Amino acid sequence: MRPDSDPSAPEGLLAELYQELRALAAHHLRGERAGHTLQPTALVHEVFLRMQGRAGLVLTQRTHFLAVASIAMRRVLVDHARARAAQKRGGGVTHVSVGPGSAITEDRTEDVLAVDVALQKLAADDPQAEGIVEMRFYAGMTEREIGDVLGVTERTVRKQWAFARAWLRRELQTS
Repeated sequence: MRPDSDPSAPEGLLAELYQELRALAAHHLRGERAGHTLQPTALVHEVFLRMQGRAGLVLTQRTHFLAVASIAMRRVLVDHARARAAQKRGGGVTHVSVGPGSAITEDRTEDVLAVDVALQKLAADDPQAEGIVEMRFYAGMTEREIGDVLGVTERTVRKQWAFARAWLRRELQTS
């Protein structure tokens, strides 16, 4: 970090990590439908505005900042998918197949919404497992980085990750 930056301010971390945030946004958008209206830069800026509006948000670790930003990106994309589904006739949530060889449709709005509903249910049952899914899947964090953020061992992260994957697979197959 630069010596003149304030590491406790989200703005200071944003300046240092802007390129990483753009790459993270591009990663999130790769999973979206072709022709998505959001671009990586716009997604980064939307997330920054949301994070700036959160009172008491103090992020001093790079990995924690990236995890929070990645989760915020997912939420922006979910909000975008909800708005898109609301505009479509019959915008209800449908069954999502997960696993090797699953067919991916051009418009993944329903998939995004189904995963979000499943993650909300997981958060109600096990908030730590849901957080691990967000950090691992959406932020691309390692088990060690997640453990550092949560203050748990890598073994705990591995066990929770295995549980969460199985829980989500079951939930998405029955919805």
